[in-house]
Amino acid sequence: MSAPVHYRRNEALRTIRPGYVGNKLIGSEFCNGEALFEPQMSTVLRWQLTANPQKEEKKRDTWTPAVVPCAEAFFSNEDMLVWLGHASFLLRIQGVSLLIDPILYSSLGLRRRHPLPCRPEDVRNIDYLLLSHAHRDHLDEQSIKLVAQQNPQVKVLSSLGMAGLVRGIAPGLPVQEAGWWQQYDLGPDAPFELYYLPASHWSRRGLFDINKVLWGSFLIKTNDRLIYFAGDTSYGDHFEQIEQTFGPLDIVLMPIGAYKPAYMMSKSHVNPHEAAKAANVLRAGHVVPMHYGTFDLSDEPASEPLRLLTEVAAGGLLRGALHAPAVGEIMRWPAWE
Repeated sequence: MSAPVHYRRNEALRTIRPGYVGNKLIGSEFCNGEALFEPQMSTVLRWQLTANPQKEEKKRDTWTPAVVPCAEAFFSNEDMLVWLGHASFLLRIQGVSLLIDPILYSSLGLRRRHPLPCRPEDVRNIDYLLLSHAHRDHLDEQSIKLVAQQNPQVKVLSSLGMAGLVRGIAPGLPVQEAGWWQQYDLGPDAPFELYYLPASHWSRRGLFDINKVLWGSFLIKTNDRLIYFAGDTSYGDHFEQIEQTFGPLDIVLMPIGAYKPAYMMSKSHVNPHEAAKAANVLRAGHVVPMHYGTFDLSDEPASEPLRLLTEVAAGGLLRGALHAPAVGEIMRWPAWE
């Protein structure tokens, strides 16, 4: 007997896409749009048993992103964007601080290739903790515990199925779950609107929890800017759907790494050329790359993702302005035209 199909969303939140009934599940697993995607162990075994054609090049490539200290960013009221490495960002909008997918430590299988640009104990004054999905390079238990401990006022904004996982890490932490195309309830005085939007990905942390927690992306709408965090995603038609719904996006935080070998990674992550294509579809005014340089997750050499994206931009094939900051560099996004 086939597993039952049903749809889920947070009925307490506004759904912005007309006719969208919620995220599709087959049994207890969230679908990747309409289809169920379950990465196969045979693909992982193929990867482990197949020689990387760039093995020697990767071994010689010791490049890491430059790192500058940024502790003061957490004690300022100035609006800014700070890349903390990988897919972690501090974003401040009209004095409200958002921390996105913080990974503040190395852990088993995830050794940082460069230092954190601040001490973990500096991560304070956070109003909202945004968690795009449950993979360990985006949701780290030790980091969540520390953020909750140091920021008693913090509220978590995340995806369907995330509340139980987060509360198992930090009991009592308030969590608001959303499905795709839903707007979070931030109260009447919030200086921006925040939406949870699609991504083409999957979820797993252990042996028996595949696709139990939804994955997605975030869009923040201020009075005059649209800021988009793409999360982890492969290339898909959701980029066009997002542009059709919101129009041109001002600032896009786009992943560019962990794309080789393609037979294993292409359904999980965009490569630099796909990242540029997605940014162009979104009509991005400014592009900030992420998800590269911090962890060794795949077969491409460390410097390749940013080099390829830079070449695309230099060739005039990236619509928006490329900003490739140092880790910890303070970017004053309100000044960007």
